[in-house]
Amino acid sequence: MTAVLDLSQITIACSSIGVVEHDIETPHGVLHVTMRGTPKGSRPVILTYHDIGLNHKSCFNTLFNFEDMQEITSHFAVVHVDAPGQQEGAPPFPAGYQYPTMDELSEMLPSVLTHLKVNSVIGIGVGAGAYILSRLALNEPALVEGLVLINVDPCAKGWIDWAASKMSGWTSNLVDIVMAHHFSDDELSDNQEITQTYRLHIAQDINQDNLALFCNSYNSRRDLEIERPITGLNEDTVNTLKCTSLLVVGDTSPAVDAVVECNSRLNPTKTTLLKMQDCGGLPQVIQPGKLAEAFKYFVQGMGYMTLNNGKTSPTTENQCAHSQYDPAGTLSYPLCLQHGVCGGRPQPFPHTARGCHCRRPSCGAGQATDHGGVLLKQPARENQPSFLSLSLSLSPRFSFPRLKDRDHLSPKGYLIKFRKRIY
Repeated sequence: MTAVLDLSQITIACSSIGVVEHDIETPHGVLHVTMRGTPKGSRPVILTYHDIGLNHKSCFNTLFNFEDMQEITSHFAVVHVDAPGQQEGAPPFPAGYQYPTMDELSEMLPSVLTHLKVNSVIGIGVGAGAYILSRLALNEPALVEGLVLINVDPCAKGWIDWAASKMSGWTSNLVDIVMAHHFSDDELSDNQEITQTYRLHIAQDINQDNLALFCNSYNSRRDLEIERPITGLNEDTVNTLKCTSLLVVGDTSPAVDAVVECNSRLNPTKTTLLKMQDCGGLPQVIQPGKLAEAFKYFVQGMGYMTLNNGKTSPTTENQCAHSQYDPAGTLSYPLCLQHGVCGGRPQPFPHTARGCHCRRPSCGAGQATDHGGVLLKQPARENQPSFLSLSLSLSPRFSFPRLKDRDHLSPKGYLIKFRKRIY
């Protein structure tokens, strides 16, 4: 008999990190917020926002409980936001309550950050939460330093989609509709342990009337109206995300097409698309190790470089502040989201503030390269979106006596392979 995961057993260890819950008044109502830790100096805070049918615990606890993620969050405070009425034990809204629109949900966040005395954030959003954080970054670019957007859909619901959802609403209950939003048909049949757990959670732990209001708000969203900038023409005026962004989607997720569409609308020099193999609609639940590894490199690529001893690695004027260095400080693990990726294995030719010094013929500072790296920058080709498929084999280092050119051993000894696909 297949065991069923118990979400109530997925708890966050908080013996050393204070967890404080807040109910914060905003221009569009009260938001329930959970804060772990305190802001550390000038570092941003990690801000999360969940998808429909979930709350911050069922959406993010698996990821934030993962060992590698706890290593990261020991250096950052974390703020989890629950959409109105979606937190555990939320009471039903009174009759006639007007649920906030998706735009209004994003407009509630600056009040939360002001109340918590947070100056900037790195956002992690899933589905509806990814849309809300994207809208926040468009409205308040100074507040958002980076975004990890999982299953993001930048488009408004078209009339065909609207009609289909209305028809499915006549023949399906709310739980089935939300499950179809999260999981593909194949995943619903092949991964019953996870899907059954979340079906029970959505049906029993989330107030159904409140959930219906949140779903209706998401289905009534506007198009983000973002477009890819053209270098030298409109990059300063076009409406697009200004921050570094990592788009994440599982290879069997129902959101694949939407995420690829979002990637095609963003600045390719600031955006990376990560398509996870053997992963469905909830990458943060199905593959938390892969996502934690990717997030670690994403944060390091932004210049927040933390080593296992908790110290920030030193830099000099000849070293790029976005590269990752080994603990001895002698070699560069050349991941650089600012200047491009340069090599997959440690080498003595790191990026510098003046450009790339890897001496590899296929590498160009600020461009895509065909040699290794954990997060490979996509080519800066106009109107030609691309994505990378990452497969992570949790095998010890000694199992791989010979590496291929496009393979890479991560610092923890995991073999990371890349397959590049162009659409």
